[in-house]
Amino acid sequence: MSQVHVFAGNALDRAANVRRDDAWLAAKRADPDTRFLAFWRLHALLAKAEPPRLAWLDFDRAGAAAPEVPTVFLGLERGDARFAIDVSALDPPEPFAAAAHAQFVEVRAAAQLVTVPESGILAQARAVLDWHRRHRYCAACGHPTLIAEGGYMRVCTNTACNAQHFPRTDPVVITVVVRGDRCLLGRSARFPTQTYSALAGFMEPGESIEEAVRREVLEESGIRVGAVRYHSSQPWPFPASLMIGCFGEALSEAIAIDPVEIQDARWYSRDQVARALAGEDPETGLKLPQPLAIAHQLIRWWVARPGEKIF
Repeated sequence: MSQVHVFAGNALDRAANVRRDDAWLAAKRADPDTRFLAFWRLHALLAKAEPPRLAWLDFDRAGAAAPEVPTVFLGLERGDARFAIDVSALDPPEPFAAAAHAQFVEVRAAAQLVTVPESGILAQARAVLDWHRRHRYCAACGHPTLIAEGGYMRVCTNTACNAQHFPRTDPVVITVVVRGDRCLLGRSARFPTQTYSALAGFMEPGESIEEAVRREVLEESGIRVGAVRYHSSQPWPFPASLMIGCFGEALSEAIAIDPVEIQDARWYSRDQVARALAGEDPETGLKLPQPLAIAHQLIRWWVARPGEKIF
């Protein structure tokens, strides 16, 4: 059932075993074959090319853009290092981007323009850079923290504390609930008009994936779920989630929404959803998430398999 979604498929060797070596990192930063990917306020630099691609910079151009900004090691590509840098201090950024024959693009939009492996690099870089922006102070004592291990740790500067902090990934279960030839979709108040999607929610401590699916679906819609089947996952770097895509077998069908969680939930037939995938269902007005989202791909997978046993 597994498939590779946008924001997955990162082909870089993360080389986690060597990024603890400061001397190795320093040598790689200065290596003429090393390349840097610039981000401005979490927008990624894309080359103005056809098709668009990540705009990798050499050391001289990257250093001119952000001489004092720490770099985040992304990994190795055929032995050559790749780093991300945050150039948000540039104001305005347009002259720098133009000189590189590139432009800064919001990451959701950028991911739909580049290849899937490059979208995985975008997810990695954006998530780690955003974590650094939001974790400059120690959560234990409040002192400033410093970057370490190539960007995958921050260390408290208070020697009495010396706490180590690491980037986190928050797991989210996202589920298409199925009953016969119908599926259950929900609508959040923040969605565009008539857009419905798979039900989703953060996992809680001490909870399995199956337990999280059953709890979230019951809380949001009042529907009880029995069997749960994993399909695939998608990194979602806004700011740092892992979407765990599942199918759930409905044991009931009477909907009772929690209005704090969602605005509405409805059962849709396979034919109605198929028409929505083709644009919009004239019968219901149903619209679905964009193909970028794992919810869209889960729904499309189910529609394409009438009569197939899932559970």
